[in-house]
Parts: sequence; C-alpha cells; structure tokens
Amino acid sequence: MATSLICGRLTASLRTSGARNTISSACKVLGGSSGLFGGHVSQPQPPHLQQQQRNLSLHEYMSIGLLKEAGISVPAGMVANSSEEAYAVAKQIGSKDLVVKAQVLAGGRGKGTFEGGLKGGVRIVYSPEEARDISSQMIGRKLYTKQTGEAGRICNQVFICERRYPRREYYFAITMERSFQGPVLIGSSQGGVNIEDVAAENPDAIVKEPIDIVEGIKMEQAVKVAQKMGFPPALMNEAAETMVKLYNLFIKYDASNVKILCVSLSTVMCMDAKINFDSNAAYRQQKVFELRDWTQEDPRDRQAATADLNYIGLDGTIGCLVNGAGLAMATMDIIKLHGGTPANFLDVGGGATAHQVTEAFKLITSDRRVQAILVNIFGGIMRCDVIAQGIIMAVRDLDLKIPIVVRLQGTRVDDAKALIAASPLKILACDDLDEAAKMVVKLSEIVSLAKEAQVDITFQLPI
Repeated sequence: MATSLICGRLTASLRTSGARNTISSACKVLGGSSGLFGGHVSQPQPPHLQQQQRNLSLHEYMSIGLLKEAGISVPAGMVANSSEEAYAVAKQIGSKDLVVKAQVLAGGRGKGTFEGGLKGGVRIVYSPEEARDISSQMIGRKLYTKQTGEAGRICNQVFICERRYPRREYYFAITMERSFQGPVLIGSSQGGVNIEDVAAENPDAIVKEPIDIVEGIKMEQAVKVAQKMGFPPALMNEAAETMVKLYNLFIKYDASNVKILCVSLSTVMCMDAKINFDSNAAYRQQKVFELRDWTQEDPRDRQAATADLNYIGLDGTIGCLVNGAGLAMATMDIIKLHGGTPANFLDVGGGATAHQVTEAFKLITSDRRVQAILVNIFGGIMRCDVIAQGIIMAVRDLDLKIPIVVRLQGTRVDDAKALIAASPLKILACDDLDEAAKMVVKLSEIVSLAKEAQVDITFQLPI
C-alpha cells in the first residue's frame, strides 16, 4: 500500500514538471488513470525513467516455468547460456521448427536490433545449427528496442522453444486496477499485435472483468470473458479453466501484472508470459525474488536494495536525502515550487545508520546531472546527530565538490549542528525548509551556469 501511494504521488509530481512517469508497455494500457481505463494510451518514457520500475520482473523462461508448475499448457522449451548450449538444447527438443528468444527484460524484442547488426530478438530457426548461429549473435550483446532506448539491455541467455502454428491468437492479462479496487481480467481477440494500438483504435475489442479479491474468481466470470474473447465453443471451458489457473497463480505469488499470449490449437496454450511481482511481498516470495536478474536493471536499484534504501531516480538536478516518504514528497514539491527539479526520491527511513547515509550520498552523486543536494531530516526515531555524522563522512570520503544544503530538526538537533559547525567541510546549514529549498535551487542554477561556461567555482561558507 505504501509503495502504491508513493508511486501515485510521484506520478503527480512528475506531471507538474512536464515529465510522464508511466509504467511499462504492458501496464500502460492495462490500468491507472493514464492507461486503458483513462481513455487514452500513454506516451513513451525517456530511457532514464523507463528503467525505474518498482516491481520485480522475471525473464520469459522463468515465467513460463511458473505457468507449467500451475498446470497451464505451454510449449516445450529450455534456456541456454551459450551458443553451444543452444545447439544442445535444440537437439534435445527434437524439433526442426524452433523459436530462439532473447531473454531481455524489455518489450518490443521482436523489432529490436542487437549490437553487431542482428535484427530481431525473436527468431525462427529450422535446425540446431541455425539455433547455435543465431544464439551466438544474441548472447553477450545488447539489444536495443523502443523500451530500452540508447542504453540497451544485455542478453545473457536465450529461450529456445518449439514453434506452434495457432489457428488464432488471443491477448489475456490480469492486473491490479485502482478504479476497480482490485484485480481485473483483461482479454482481447486481437492477440499478436500491440495491445496499445488496439486500445487506441478499437477499445471495444478489449474485455474487462473485475474480480472481488476476497471472494476470488468464479468459473462463470472466466467463461464470460472467454466468450467475449471469441474462443471456439469446443475450447470455451478449457480457456476459462486456464484463466482460473492464471488468476490463482497471480494471487499465490503476489503478482501485480500477468500478461499472456494465448493461442487456440486443438487445445488452449500460453505461448509467452510476462509476470511482474509486488516488491512489498519480497519477504514471503523469496523463491521468486531470488530469480531477480540485476543485469537487466538500473545499477542504482541494486545499490539501493543492498543498502536498504528507498530510492527512485528522476530527471532533475537537485539531489534529495530525506527521512520519511511523506516528507520526501513535500521536499520534492517545495523544490519544484521554487523553480528547481528533484533528481531523485530517496527515503533513508527512520532507523538509518551513518553508513546508510554515506551509501545514500553515493547513490545521489552517481547521477551526473545532480548539481546540488538538499538534506531534509526531521528527527523523531531518526537522530539528527547520526545523520550529521553520515553527512560529514560521505562528504569527506566522496570528496564532494557540489554544494550541500542541510536542514535538520528534531531529536539531538543541537548535537548535529555542533558536529557540522566543527567540521571543516563546506556544508550549508539552514533551519527553515522554505529557505533551504530556495538556497539549493539557486546553488543548483549557479553550478549549472558554471558548467555551461566551462569554468570551475568554489563555494565559501559565510563568516
């Protein structure tokens, strides 16, 4: 719940700054006021914002494995970590009609381009030898798609599976939707095409069925969705049973989004899968969260997780270090009010140590766009002197040159001020939050102008 509130407020904050903090391609049209239920399709994000996702996402082969465990029909396939392993896997599957899929956590793989020039992250091959050749051009190289932007995403594995020839393709998803106050089934008979385009051009082609999260899914609800999606009568019950199994998987693993491409053969089969999981459930979904692939995420996210910090990178120039989500939001708002732009959301929590504060500074300054830092601490559970020690340690160890404005109030604030005053480091203290925000915005502007003019500047504390 806290994460939802934080992300919702972040979205509002970014809207006021002209940025669009929407969610990834599947969720863009599945939920929220800026998605399908809001009546329009969201615009793409800048690459640096696309990477800031707050939910765990698994590779396709892992998601397929979870479906198989749940008794859902999926194509035969195996993952390979090298081209030679891809050759062995292709021979083991035993079919000469195969699909090689790059395991990259980004949408639009099929239309992407690899380093080296290979077109498409989803390729059809007709022999183990061809599987080996294509895999050698994927593994160890970056794939560039609309979602990855110029940064690209490294491909460390490929998923090789049998190719099937469906009679018809269907889109199916389950997501949490605020307007329905719970999960909703979403289906469309127009599978195999961008669901964003369907939502924009023919919204009536998308079926929505809210589920009471307390009562759970009912078979008649699943049958109704299957009927509206246009499954053949002979496969209607099987399609509904598959939906029920998917919903049970959704609840069992605390998923936030399940996206499936269903096909009708002589049976109903799920050809691919994308599942996101609620990060708040990591403590009880350890099996799933151990599968996390950090190579597919912003390195700052891993750094924040290791230090137990709540961090979200934004696109501004003023770094923020605050304790408490609400105060962090207020700090971002007041920076914006005075003409600045926050570079991040960073909540060190109520029990941060000096080491965590140092790690927080490392996170903030890893963003080269940061021109100044505002530290805003209200000491309740969190002691101001501990924060002050962390600030001094970080500024000294990291040899920070950018201006730092510190506003401390609360427990042991006098001790904290004494520590900062005794320090030879150039840390500007300010008791009033409004004045601190004005100061950090002005300092950020000065640093920005100096960089544009390619001159060095030095800040001196007033006597």
